Amino acid sequence: MDIQWYPGHMAKAKRQIRENLKLIDVVIELVDARIPISSSNPEVDDLINGKKKIVVLNKSDLADPEINKLWEKHYKKANQPYVFVDAISGKGLKELIATVKTTMKPVLDRDKAKGRLNRQIRCLILGIPNVGKSTLINSISGRASTKTGNKPGVTKANQWIKVSNEIQLLDTPGILWPKFDDETIGLKLAWIGSIKDTIYDREEAALKLLEFLRSAYPNVIYDRYKVEFDENTTALELMESIARKRNYVIRGGEIDYSRTAEMLMDEIKKTTLGKVSFEWPEVD
Repeated sequence: MDIQWYPGHMAKAKRQIRENLKLIDVVIELVDARIPISSSNPEVDDLINGKKKIVVLNKSDLADPEINKLWEKHYKKANQPYVFVDAISGKGLKELIATVKTTMKPVLDRDKAKGRLNRQIRCLILGIPNVGKSTLINSISGRASTKTGNKPGVTKANQWIKVSNEIQLLDTPGILWPKFDDETIGLKLAWIGSIKDTIYDREEAALKLLEFLRSAYPNVIYDRYKVEFDENTTALELMESIARKRNYVIRGGEIDYSRTAEMLMDEIKKTTLGKVSFEWPEVD
C-alpha cells in the first residue's frame, strides 16, 4: 500500500515544537491505545531533548483489555510514566493529573527549597491527528473556553489553558505526523480512521484487516458475520463469504468487493466489531 504523507507539515510542526519546548516542563505524548507504536512518532524523544515525558494512551476503552495489560507491563519495565485514558468520558484524567504532579515532584521540591513557591507546571501535548488531542485538552480543562490568554511565548497563536492552580497546558496549532518506516504503520492508521480513505486502497486495507482478525481475533469475525472458516481460508475467500452473507452481490451474482470493503473498514472504525488492539509489545 503506497500511502503518501506530508513531510512539509511535519517539518513545520517540528520547528514549532522546538520553540515551544523552551516554555515547557512536561511533554504529554498522546497515542492511540490500539496502536501505541504506529500512532507515535519515533522522533519524539530526540525532538523533546530530555524533557520529562508522559505517554497517554487515549481511546483505551476501545482497545483489548488484555493487550492494555501487556502495554502496562511494558511501560513499567521501561520506567516510562504512562496513563490509560478515555478523553471523551474523562476516565483516567485524574490519574493523568496525578502523574504530572508525581513526575515533576523532584523539580518542584528543589524549587521550593530555593524559595520559589507556587510554581505552575507547564505541559505540552503532542500527538498525531485524530488521536484526540483537542478532546483531551477540553476534557482535562473542564470546558472548551478556559483559555487564559496570551503569555510571553513564541507566537501569538500560543494559548495557555488552565487545568488547575498547579498545572497549565500550552495549546499550539502545531501537529506532529508519524514517520512511515513501513507500510504496516499506514495500514493500522487506516484501520482506526486516522487517515483519509482517499489516499489508500480500501479493498486492500480490508483484506489485510481480515488477515489480521483471522489470526488474532477469529471469534470477532465469527460472532459478527456468522461465517465458517479455518486457518487455511484466505482473506479473499473470507471477504467473499462475508459479502454473500450480507448479500453484497451485483448483477450476475458477482461479489461487490468495493461495498464489502467499505463495510468492513467502517465497522472497524466505529468499533462495531468490539474491543480490538492492532499491536502489542514484545513480552518475555
